[in-house]
Amino acid sequence: MIRAVKSYFHRGGMEPLLGKTIPEHFSDIVSCYPEREAVVAVAQNRRLSYGELDKEITKLAKGLLGAGFKKGERVGVWATDNLEWLLLQIATARIGVVLVNINPAYRQRELAYALQCSEVQGLFVIPSFRDSDYLSMLTSLVPELLTGKPLSVLNNQALPFLRTVVVYDPAAPETTARPAPGFTLWSEIIKAGEAVSEPVLEAMTSSLDCDEPINIQYTSGTTGFPKAVVLTHHNILNNAYFSAKAMHFTEQDRLCVPVPFYHCFGMVLANLLCLSVGACIVIPAEHFDPQAVLKAIDNEKCTAIHGVPTMFIAELESQDFADYDMSSLRTGIMAGAPCPPPLMRRVMEEMHCREILIGYGETEASPLTHLTSRDDSLERRTETVGKNLPHQEVKVVELNGGATVPLGVVGEICFRGYHLMHEYYGNEPGTRAAIDEHGWLHSGDLGSMDAEGYVKITGRMKEMIIRGGENIYPLEIESFLFAHPKIQQVAVFGVPDEYYGEQVVAWIQLQSGEALTDRELRAYCEGQLAHFKIPAYIRFVDRFPMTVTGKLQKFRMRELEVEKLNQLKGERE
Repeated sequence: MIRAVKSYFHRGGMEPLLGKTIPEHFSDIVSCYPEREAVVAVAQNRRLSYGELDKEITKLAKGLLGAGFKKGERVGVWATDNLEWLLLQIATARIGVVLVNINPAYRQRELAYALQCSEVQGLFVIPSFRDSDYLSMLTSLVPELLTGKPLSVLNNQALPFLRTVVVYDPAAPETTARPAPGFTLWSEIIKAGEAVSEPVLEAMTSSLDCDEPINIQYTSGTTGFPKAVVLTHHNILNNAYFSAKAMHFTEQDRLCVPVPFYHCFGMVLANLLCLSVGACIVIPAEHFDPQAVLKAIDNEKCTAIHGVPTMFIAELESQDFADYDMSSLRTGIMAGAPCPPPLMRRVMEEMHCREILIGYGETEASPLTHLTSRDDSLERRTETVGKNLPHQEVKVVELNGGATVPLGVVGEICFRGYHLMHEYYGNEPGTRAAIDEHGWLHSGDLGSMDAEGYVKITGRMKEMIIRGGENIYPLEIESFLFAHPKIQQVAVFGVPDEYYGEQVVAWIQLQSGEALTDRELRAYCEGQLAHFKIPAYIRFVDRFPMTVTGKLQKFRMRELEVEKLNQLKGERE
């Protein structure tokens, strides 16, 4: 009897893994390309060569040491995309401080959770963005900021680890005004570094090990509230470097980065990817703006562009799209949601991005596990997520039992290799649940593999919703809505959306005799939930579909909601 070939693939690489820390590798790149442009922050009207970037990073790294931050401590950044974010990313790595990425769309309760979960000791923050007044939220959360002193311990009972909050205005970081007595200024951090000698800084950098943690990012893991994913130098440097190699990226490339830095997509697959090979990072704006992206590609002659499908749609549909020259584009990564073949064709033809690639992965995997190739057919580029990167293993296993399934059979996708996270911070049970005793990370995603190692994603076991590239965790929203005094039961799930990939739906059962409207519920969410978490569709129901054991059947709710939405769409047409 001939057994079916199993869905297992180990992809080695001719080039060995990098065995260096981020600052060690970055130092090599600076030595090779000191005069080459490293970063262009369009909105800030600033551009730095690799030599200049290195000097700014050194000043900030000394400042962090001078302000009392030590290896292994955690510093959060709550800000939009800007040059200072990038400086913090590499300066913290320079001294072994763990950078904690915080979503700029977070509201006060979400910020508090992130700071508590990661036991953050320092926080860098911008004053505001759009309707988010970060300073107001912080002073409400940490009243000690209203009476404290710069560079002094805050002593907040709810956040006992938090010592220092540094505020900076990207428009003028060195001259930012102090909003309240307890805030520390960016200029004061830099000033604190003047007392730190070069040998002290170098000794700290030399003491680092590539397997030490360097970054915390928030993700769902499987379901529920976001978990703090701990990543090491080795994890993210190699993931960035081999992603760059797969894209045929060199020091000649210029990457337009409209994706947020707080995501692995921005921090690892954009910033660190460029810095790993000497390419240039082009930051078009603080936050995604399709016109700013198009203008940056034209003016800066970008050779690559990253984004989620909704970003590419917005760029292509921009009214003045034809006014910009896209002919410099060559490649880039589209990820975060499935890419429809018609969109892929438009990006290749209208944006001249002939080598655009589809990427797949997750934060727990640093993040990229699979990437298509420029030599793949259009069919493979749109129907699969490609093959795994070098030095990674992947297999597809049964949903119950865990045995590896034959090629072509759908199962759960699992990963193993250098790219797996160090742990979920402070959550050993969660870490053990995500990575089994044999070292395999269970993705929670469903898919199949063909004989050449190409993987096709067919669905998700986990309930996480991906809306426009944003990961949304139903349990978090359910817990928040359940606290409303008029709500008896709530179920949150996602439905397909042509533009965002998925939209958030909330089915709600009210307490007996109570009344509530869509508008009232959305008003309740405003200011408490990030805008992308607020349900796009709200349905008030008398009962929920349930199993015989009393469990909610979300798959049935999803089916009913899709039927209803399709019916409404048909009536409008």
